[in-house]
Amino acid sequence: METPGRIAATPDALDFTVENVEKALHQLYYDPNIENKNLAQKWLMQAQVSPQAWQFCWALLSPDKVPEIQYFGASALHTKISRYWSDIPTDQYESLKTQLFSQIACFSSGSKMVLTRLCVALASLALNTMPEAWPGAVAEMVRVFQEEGGGVDGRARCLALLELLTVLPEEFQTSRLPQYRKGQVRGASGEVEWGSVCPLLQQLLRRADSPGAVKARVLRCLSSWVLLDVPLSESEGLVHDCFSALPDPELFDTAVEAIVNAISQPDSQRYVNTLLKLVPQVLALQDQLREAVQSGDMETCHGICRIAVTLGENHSRTLLEQVEHWQGFLALVNMIMFCTGIPGHYPVNETTSSLTLTFWYTLQDEIMSFELDRQTVYLQVYRPVYFQLVDVLLHKAQFPSDQEYASWSSDEKEQFRIYRVDISDTLMYVYEMLGAELLSNLYDKLGRLLTNTEQPTSWQHTEALLYGFQSIAETIDVNYSDVIPGLIGLIPRININNVQLADTVMFTIGALAEWLADHPVMLSSVLPLVLQALGNPDLSVSSVSTLKKICRECKYDLPPYATNIVAVSQEVLIKQIHKTSQCMWLMQALGFLLSALPVEDILRNLHSLITPYIQQLEKLADETPNPSNKLAIIHILGLLSNLFTTLDISKQDDESGEGSAPPVKTTPPPPGPNPVVVVLQQVFALIQTVLSKWLNDSQVVEAVCAIFEKSVKTLLHDFAPMVSQLSEMLGQMYSTIPQASALDLTRQMVHIFASETDHFPPIKALFELVTSVTLSIFQQGPRDHPDIVDSFMQLQAQALKRKPDLFLSESLDVKAVFHCGVLSLKFPEAPTVKSTCLFFTELLPHCSDVPPVARVVQEDGKLLVQAVLEGIGGGASRSLMDQFAEVLFCLNKHCFALLSVWLKEALQPPGFPSSRVTAEQKDTFSQQILRERVNKRRVKDIVKEFTLVCRGLHGTEYAAEY
Repeated sequence: METPGRIAATPDALDFTVENVEKALHQLYYDPNIENKNLAQKWLMQAQVSPQAWQFCWALLSPDKVPEIQYFGASALHTKISRYWSDIPTDQYESLKTQLFSQIACFSSGSKMVLTRLCVALASLALNTMPEAWPGAVAEMVRVFQEEGGGVDGRARCLALLELLTVLPEEFQTSRLPQYRKGQVRGASGEVEWGSVCPLLQQLLRRADSPGAVKARVLRCLSSWVLLDVPLSESEGLVHDCFSALPDPELFDTAVEAIVNAISQPDSQRYVNTLLKLVPQVLALQDQLREAVQSGDMETCHGICRIAVTLGENHSRTLLEQVEHWQGFLALVNMIMFCTGIPGHYPVNETTSSLTLTFWYTLQDEIMSFELDRQTVYLQVYRPVYFQLVDVLLHKAQFPSDQEYASWSSDEKEQFRIYRVDISDTLMYVYEMLGAELLSNLYDKLGRLLTNTEQPTSWQHTEALLYGFQSIAETIDVNYSDVIPGLIGLIPRININNVQLADTVMFTIGALAEWLADHPVMLSSVLPLVLQALGNPDLSVSSVSTLKKICRECKYDLPPYATNIVAVSQEVLIKQIHKTSQCMWLMQALGFLLSALPVEDILRNLHSLITPYIQQLEKLADETPNPSNKLAIIHILGLLSNLFTTLDISKQDDESGEGSAPPVKTTPPPPGPNPVVVVLQQVFALIQTVLSKWLNDSQVVEAVCAIFEKSVKTLLHDFAPMVSQLSEMLGQMYSTIPQASALDLTRQMVHIFASETDHFPPIKALFELVTSVTLSIFQQGPRDHPDIVDSFMQLQAQALKRKPDLFLSESLDVKAVFHCGVLSLKFPEAPTVKSTCLFFTELLPHCSDVPPVARVVQEDGKLLVQAVLEGIGGGASRSLMDQFAEVLFCLNKHCFALLSVWLKEALQPPGFPSSRVTAEQKDTFSQQILRERVNKRRVKDIVKEFTLVCRGLHGTEYAAEY
């Protein structure tokens, strides 16, 4: 249903009347049609900033209107004052102020939301006029509201005044005042105006007959003012009053907020004496804290803890330096320790302990930053505190009883997991201060726990101690610790009767994998535990990741255990115990393990490991394609490629990370074909069969390409026997249905084999074939295939880098490739444009040594320059400007004479590359570019500057964030 007299989409300025605004508001609130609502919203936004707003906003505030309409009137007033201040003539300031005062008085007993908007409007007026045009603004506000006014009751007026005083600093924080004005206003507020606010707040807080609502508003007002950097020494009395308000449940939350805001102001550390007086006040809250803990009042615990932590965290250095008051500060630290160890399980019975963790970091940092002799003194006092902290944290990290844990929601379990990670990080940090003694301490406790036959220990206790060990061992080199052998000796004595404990045992063994590589004799005591855990689906992540770490770190010590590891792994893979990603990790683990065996053992193990999958794949290849057998095929191909990722028989360092350049082989590989190649040759025909059925499916094609890509990356030149077979298969695949993954694999092959005489012919043929197929895609319209275009450009760039001779070939249409590049620069997808820019920066340097490249650049270089300028002019995302600048820099370096002509011609037409740039600006830009042939950084800056001018963003806030 349409509202009668619906608002037109394109308003005429004369339409902004009171009646029309009311109609639009009705439409916004009550029209069920969402499009009408949106139209009304747009129209109202225009109305709010129109000159007519001055007329209608007062009318909308009249007492007979509904609050929604009055609210819009008050908002329009605020918008005009805060954003269009310069439009208001100076001689109208006074009447505007008077009107606002009287409206606030009227609304002090009316709608709360309208009152707040009016207060914000008056606050904005005050910020724009103080201190020159309206000196003593706050004093006047206080005076106006304290005088007996038009029959409005005193309490309502008092609350209205407090609302006004509360929003003033808030409006200052969000206002658009220029920086120098902010400084002036801040100075006036912090010194002069606070003098009018402070006595009023104190008087209202201390009067016995002040209603609770008034006191709560006073506390909110104080919270707001301290954010204006009111010196702590000047708010000291009020902060003291806040402490007195804490026993009142109604005022508790607002009082906490005010105290926390006051003591966390950056400036507050200058007021050492005030801070010292605060310490006993915070310590005096301990009884209230204990009562709250006993009665299970989580809110009160939380609030008091926030106060103690804020004081400790913001001022630990200042308070540590007051050596004569060391006992007071130590008492505060112990109070925070009590909060860390608050009884109950986080997050179900308590939520306070997590607030304290960053305090312990801060305190440790401060202690460690003192010069050595003072540090020694502090360490004597605080090392015992930190040992106690470790006990408290490990107690808090304990799991609840199995029955209780089972009743937790999944969200609570997740929060507890994150909380334990935070504890783990804290322990790791504390290790820096406590060092090896911490590990000995944990080891002694664990030893006593596991050898104590008198009283049975709970698994939770054992798990928490191990968790502490694992937290430290995971990130810190514990190879030098003398307790690790003992720990490894204790692990088999643990009665593992619970999933969480088993998980932690696994992760602890995993964290010690590097240590085990240096002490292989200990492998026999932990490896059986890991292999046993592999069979338990609940321990999937921990057991598989631990086995992978051991196989990676200790592979040269594992041959005696290899048969067993392969057998257990095969069994769990066949039983399908693990999810897909864990199966992939397990295959990587086996790849590491097999790498260290003699070639004939590798082949034997590979045969038994892979045969069941090959048989399965043969069966699947015969079936008619459907979604479920597609998943099975992708799974098997994934298992093979993960195995080949890590199976590397050359004794190279495993340091090369993903994405880094292929490492250099150090020792010569054993004679004979590489086992991976043997297997690939055996399954090659089968993979071709699978492909022929699934050529339309990009996921299956990707999975096939991944097998070869991972193998090529790992084997490098050992892959040679497969080059011609694979090149032929890739060519057929790509010619039938072009896909990006085939281009990426081609690029990998070009990278490794293009420079080798023996392999050049098949690689050259493949390169020419995929290039001509892609060129035909470009003729049919490449817009639907940004991924293919992206991979194609990367392939061309790689070819130019590794083997520019490929561009000398008669069968390669260099001109067409160049034109495709120019087209690709205009794609909306940023990755595609990046790859295309890379292609041009690789191509241009070859103007001197590859004649076909020189020819095409000479003939068509201007098209490239135009495309680059179009992107800079606003056609491309601003994040790509560095890449466009690189292309210009290359053109300047390698085709200087031509570039000066092209720039002149391309920038000639008016309105190109943007209607916002003048002929002079274009001229300056081309001169600046032509001048820079050495400094690439400078070219990037010139391009960034020019693109902002082209987009009309130069000198805006938006550009400043750029």
